[in-house]
Amino acid sequence: MRRRTFGDFVRAFLAFVALLALVVGVPGALAVTVGWPLPHSAPKMEWLSQPIGVDVFLNTLTVIVWLAWAQFTACVLVEVRAAVSGVGLPGRVPGAGPSQLLARQLVAALLLVGATAASLTPGLSQLGHSMEGNQKGTVATAQATPGILAQQQEQARSTAAALAEQAGHAAAQARAEHGSTAAAHGATKYYRIQPPEGRHHDSLWEVAQRHLGDGRRYKEIYELNKDRVQPDGSRLSEASLIRPGWIMEMPGDAHGGELVENPDAHVSPEVRQQIGDYARTGDHDRHEQHHQQGGQQAGEDGATAQITVPSPRQADGSGASAAHRQEGSGAAASAGSASDGSSSAGSSFGLPEALLGAPFLAAGLLAALGRRRRQALWQSALGAAAGRRGMEPPTPDGDALDVQDALLVGADPEGVRLLDLSLRGLAAALTAESRSLPVVYAAWLSHGDLHLQLAQPAGKPPAPWQLGQDQTFWTLSRADAERYEDTDTAAPYPGLVSLGTMDDSRLLINLEAVPGIVSLTGREADRAAVFSSVAAELATNGWSDRMTITLVGFGADLTPLAPNRLRHLDDVDALFEVMEAETRQRRGALGAAGHDSVLTGRTGPAQHTRWAPNLVLLAAQPSAEDALRLAELAADASRLGIGYLVGTESADLPGAAWAMEITPDGKLLAPLLGLELEAQLLPAVQQRAVVELFVEADPDRDPDGPTNAPPFLVDISEQGRPAVYARLVGPYEIIGLDTPDGERSALLHEALALLLLHREGVHPRVLSSALWPRGVTEDVRDALLERLRTWLGTDPDGGQRLRADTTGRLVLARSVVSDLDVLRSLYYEATQGTGAGNRAVRGRLLTDALVLVRGPLLADRAESRYRWLTHEIVDAQLPLLVADIGLALSAFHLEKDRAEKAIEALGAALRTAPDDERLWNELLRATHATGDPDRLRVLAAELVTRSGARGLPPRTEALLDELLPTWREGAAATG
Repeated sequence: MRRRTFGDFVRAFLAFVALLALVVGVPGALAVTVGWPLPHSAPKMEWLSQPIGVDVFLNTLTVIVWLAWAQFTACVLVEVRAAVSGVGLPGRVPGAGPSQLLARQLVAALLLVGATAASLTPGLSQLGHSMEGNQKGTVATAQATPGILAQQQEQARSTAAALAEQAGHAAAQARAEHGSTAAAHGATKYYRIQPPEGRHHDSLWEVAQRHLGDGRRYKEIYELNKDRVQPDGSRLSEASLIRPGWIMEMPGDAHGGELVENPDAHVSPEVRQQIGDYARTGDHDRHEQHHQQGGQQAGEDGATAQITVPSPRQADGSGASAAHRQEGSGAAASAGSASDGSSSAGSSFGLPEALLGAPFLAAGLLAALGRRRRQALWQSALGAAAGRRGMEPPTPDGDALDVQDALLVGADPEGVRLLDLSLRGLAAALTAESRSLPVVYAAWLSHGDLHLQLAQPAGKPPAPWQLGQDQTFWTLSRADAERYEDTDTAAPYPGLVSLGTMDDSRLLINLEAVPGIVSLTGREADRAAVFSSVAAELATNGWSDRMTITLVGFGADLTPLAPNRLRHLDDVDALFEVMEAETRQRRGALGAAGHDSVLTGRTGPAQHTRWAPNLVLLAAQPSAEDALRLAELAADASRLGIGYLVGTESADLPGAAWAMEITPDGKLLAPLLGLELEAQLLPAVQQRAVVELFVEADPDRDPDGPTNAPPFLVDISEQGRPAVYARLVGPYEIIGLDTPDGERSALLHEALALLLLHREGVHPRVLSSALWPRGVTEDVRDALLERLRTWLGTDPDGGQRLRADTTGRLVLARSVVSDLDVLRSLYYEATQGTGAGNRAVRGRLLTDALVLVRGPLLADRAESRYRWLTHEIVDAQLPLLVADIGLALSAFHLEKDRAEKAIEALGAALRTAPDDERLWNELLRATHATGDPDRLRVLAAELVTRSGARGLPPRTEALLDELLPTWREGAAATG
């Protein structure tokens, strides 16, 4: 131990005097000079009206001093207990920040010369401790949780990396000077890593805090133990990766009751033997083993640090699991389907492979694009964008068209749906059992099953989940996932995002749960492709609710994908300004709510209103100073629901818990995690094309621009009679073709319907993925296309009615027509063609159009087929088109005061578009035009009944107030 100096004794004496004066002298002086300051009897009401004299003031002041003394004395007792025991951190006395700090300094100075000087509490290292006196250097390691990468305790993520590095250098020097002496005298001390308790994990930071007085000295413990073989056969390779039961050699000045010396009779023979064996693997042996066995190190550490690929589940007696493994998950099947069709139909081009192999990203983008296009349609229909009523969405071309096709081929909406149901179902089951959500580091989709990899064992999962290959895996089969139903539960793990595939398994990491920063190295363009993929999937995925994705250094043009989720900041300074404030706010909110992490806040009554994650994607290389500030921000991030993905040119980013590298050939490597993935990417060309699709679908873009004509206009004259006529609006019928025999008839009808709804052409791979969403071989697909050509036949001029255009897409001849084509053409001619200037022609065309409407699109389709319609907007277009026709025909009749005819036209339109507010409002006007108030009152009552608890729309209420001021009395009577 360091020799005590004269200054130490002087400080100790002064501290003793100060403590004596404050703890004993203050109450003694108060008792002698003031006496009892409180009233000797219960005060009366007259006491309130008496003047405040000097005695009252002094007594009040005395009470305050007594309270301050009691608080300080409590601080002294807490600090003395912690200092003498040498175990754990001192407890916090409520509201005693400065008082407890003063008590800590005084107790430290007093004990510095006593027998317990080695057990000083954190903070005393600033009172004169010198590292020159250390008998052993030190290094640190943090616990690795069994089965997966360790969750480093939050405080171990401090940004004191620079100071820790300095401590490491000092430790190395001390070890060189004094290491051999300490070993010779047998004074070396050891610490055994403790198992986790609840959410608390032992970490080297806390070990250094308890036994060295400063958590920043954890690197000294790390350097002492690096690469040495532990009792379980694995090695320490990184300070954040340790296991319970591991032995840590400690610096010579380590103190505390949890430490043992070698030999020590107070430990079990087994532990004593392990410590003895470990002691023999000192600096010389460790250095030799590092060179001899360096090639084996990664493999030995893998059990601790790896994110493990789950093992396939064994098939049960019924063979259900085997069947699902053969089918595979929807994601894998979709990707396989894309690969199978890569050279289909003799096409001279392919689709973007990056999107074909990203089923969840493609599904999210496709769903978001569909919502954007529907929004544009409704805004157009409701007059929010003047001049665009009835506008057809623009047809993409070039790269945008290829990307749209790739999204249609690669998307796995069913897989997204099952993942969402599974996660929410798990959260609901845990809530029902009054259990909190476990920390999940990763999710694997493997052989049709979902595997959650936990940060630590969390007991038995709720049924139908099962334990996987070890205690850190919770597994759900696809068959069990399909039994889940929708539940009103907040998304438990919204930070899950796809990184790529490994051994036919798809990996999603939980970015908000990583205990620190995830760093990404590699070429700038390759890093940008990873960042874009992560940002786009997070912004559009279907298994999260609310979320903020903060983009720095890239992605300004990605905002159209999800303006409510994506936030772009210009530089790192802006990031610090925003995130430092949010970090403080989240800490305060968690404390006020009584939660230890956002996971406990995602269950219970407030689950839908709090704890949405904020995931920061920083593509710009931070400076050394900024990297330290960023590491400090990330220290407590996983508890607060904040995740950081940072691009860097070097692999030594401070505070990085997981380090990854993207290679030029598309491999995502993370050696310490045991990962080598085929990375999921969104290269710059595809990113621009995706953004173009969303920008073109923006409902507020160019509102005064020209309206688009339908993609296919039919000759509606008698001379334009088609050879093949398909009726899609209502029950599906085909006129002009014989019905195919056998089970292939339904498949041929579905293929023809898809082609009829896409007159611009359908890529063969899009056709095959729509008809066989789980995948199909190329020969089966080609056989179907040949049967479809044969069934459709040829025109009189010898031309085939199904052929490929110059781009290789499948198109139908103009002689093959659907009633939807005719409906669009009739409305276009009535409003923008010959009927625009001829009232009689307009009325005839609108009447003919409305007669074609026999119900919803493909009204009698089988539930198991036509699932590709979920990606289409035709189901939203058709009701709006029919409503536009009904409104136009009603206006045509009302111009001539034919109210009954107008009511008839509106009623026909309402059968297909029953929820269109415009039709109901126009029906009120037409009914009012009949001059029959009773009839109008009946219609108003019907509208009130239909609206239910949500009430009438504001515009409908205003219209009724104008047409029938007494309608509310009738509504009240009906209610």
